[in-house]
Amino acid sequence: MAEATLLQKLAVTMCAVTRTTDLAARWTGAAPFLPALFVLRYANMGGLDHTLFAAQIRGARSFRDDRWCSYWNRIADAHARRATDLLRRLAGTDSPAVPDLTDPSAATTAENLDGLTAWIAPAAVLFADHGPQPDPRALAAVVDDHSPTGDRERITLAFKAIDAWVKAITYYQVSAFPGHDPHRMRAYWRSRHLFDALIGAMVPTLGLGVEHVDIPVGGGDTVRGYLVVPPGVGPHPVVLTTNGLEGTVQELAIPQLRYRDSGMAMFLMEMPGSYAYTDPMRPASEAAYHRVIDHLAIDARLDGDRIAMVGVSFGGYWTARLAATNDRLACAIACGAPTHRSFHGGALGTPQIILHALAKTVGAAHPIDLVGKLRALSIRDLYLDITIPLLVINGDHDTLMSTQDSSDLARAAANATLLLYPDDDHCAMGHYRQWLDYSQHWLLEQLAVTAN
Repeated sequence: MAEATLLQKLAVTMCAVTRTTDLAARWTGAAPFLPALFVLRYANMGGLDHTLFAAQIRGARSFRDDRWCSYWNRIADAHARRATDLLRRLAGTDSPAVPDLTDPSAATTAENLDGLTAWIAPAAVLFADHGPQPDPRALAAVVDDHSPTGDRERITLAFKAIDAWVKAITYYQVSAFPGHDPHRMRAYWRSRHLFDALIGAMVPTLGLGVEHVDIPVGGGDTVRGYLVVPPGVGPHPVVLTTNGLEGTVQELAIPQLRYRDSGMAMFLMEMPGSYAYTDPMRPASEAAYHRVIDHLAIDARLDGDRIAMVGVSFGGYWTARLAATNDRLACAIACGAPTHRSFHGGALGTPQIILHALAKTVGAAHPIDLVGKLRALSIRDLYLDITIPLLVINGDHDTLMSTQDSSDLARAAANATLLLYPDDDHCAMGHYRQWLDYSQHWLLEQLAVTAN
């Protein structure tokens, strides 16, 4: 999606100020009032066809909680039904009933997970290595190129089932964007429960251990994360990974499956203030990450001296902050991190939906309160306290946050490396696979891990 012109930014801002965004969207569709990276981000997650997804966004004519979710849930349901139908073909007539994936909670029982594991096993490794595909031809090409032997028909069916399953997860997450409201929260839980069923069904074939870990962090909140432990003798180095404003663990986890043989464990968590949390995000939310790191440090399967942290967008902010304030971290990667300038810039062109999400996340009562709470998050004074190896990643033309924050952070931190991708936007989403691969190699070097 092209960068917005000044006139477009003024129009978006006027709609935000007058609270007429929903009215305008009835005529224009949702696209003008969403971040420029919206298409690329979710297309990356679900292997969506960019042109089709962009058209679906234009077809969304309201941000109102019930209408927005009803629109996207219909698309998600269609993919969930397709996945169910494909699983039934894989199961055959003599197998137990296949759970209906439009009811995600039904798929997570132990009995159902055993069946699901067996049905998708022919393509589990292939999918983990190559991810979801944008169309049937691309999917067929992956099978042709990487599974030249075996039961090709069954492998293809299983790959299609997992692919449709991930697309359902992705569209439910689009429905949940950007969280907080009742219908959106129901979509969030559908996405998360569907992910729980998928990951539970896949990991036995991949040789991984995945655990749900609940860590109380005070204020009545609990971090509900996922610990992924690789095969082999520990203690393993562990990477704490966290995402941004409306990101989810399922968005983080699916592309990480291809690195399952790295020898590194992962702990995946969502940022305080988002989705499943009750307390707003504020500087004191740093304590939640300290508690998670303390929890990881005492797990006998993990190496408490080799803990890394990786964060994307606002998760990158928390990564940079913890790099300055937590002595247990051995190294860190901050991607697209807002750190100071992003909290002091103007709101011109920021859509009403994003301002609403920011206000809900930080607990702001009104626009002036929002400005104050965002500025209080600045960590410019902490740059010099970062002495561990730090990799800073971004696109060189960030339209959502200030690219200068990435440059300033890398320049001031004592042992930082800056990786700016040319002609790319926030979090270098146009080079998503490239920087994931680069980050993985960088972590292996910093943590001195010999990959299996």
